[in-house]
Amino acid sequence: MTGTPVRVVLATFNAHKSAELSALLGLPGLEFAPLSAFPAAGPVEEDGGTLEENAAKKAAAAARASGLWALADDTGLEVRALGGAPGVHSARYAGEGCSFSDNNAKLLRALEGLPHEARSARFRCVMALSSPGGLVETAEGSVEGFILAAPRGAGGFGYDPLFLPAGLDRTLAELTPGEKNGLSHRAAAVRAIRPLLERLAGA
Repeated sequence: MTGTPVRVVLATFNAHKSAELSALLGLPGLEFAPLSAFPAAGPVEEDGGTLEENAAKKAAAAARASGLWALADDTGLEVRALGGAPGVHSARYAGEGCSFSDNNAKLLRALEGLPHEARSARFRCVMALSSPGGLVETAEGSVEGFILAAPRGAGGFGYDPLFLPAGLDRTLAELTPGEKNGLSHRAAAVRAIRPLLERLAGA
């Protein structure tokens, strides 16, 4: 391992996501920088048809803007009763500029009247690591669970108050940050891409 850490940009302007990633990504030999530190970086239109396409697009754009390696993710909630929706549209499920509460309310309306056993879902996260030259590699992780009939918990963000992980009696929003990071889809995706990061760090 070299004495100077390799800088990697976290390709997100989402403060919640950046905090989760920073907590999950501790690795000797790497130094993580926020995308906001690079004036040339701007929001990327997430118009891909899959999580993989969006994650790769965000990582490559951040790498170009910073001249550094960049790590991005795209996450979707896939509800089986809705044919996998909201999926790639999870962040904008209730429309452009919508809030987490708007998305949750629309999801609850879509599932209204369905019994618990018919509300199975999974969170899926795809991580993409891009070189400054635009070479992208991806890995993914997921967590299975159910959508509750009403939100519970004040932690987390997004759909966390509605998502009950399989085998648990607390939603993602009721878990401590440490507990969530031990089982979440994002944590699983970080574990999956960790060998690539270790190789980059020279570990």
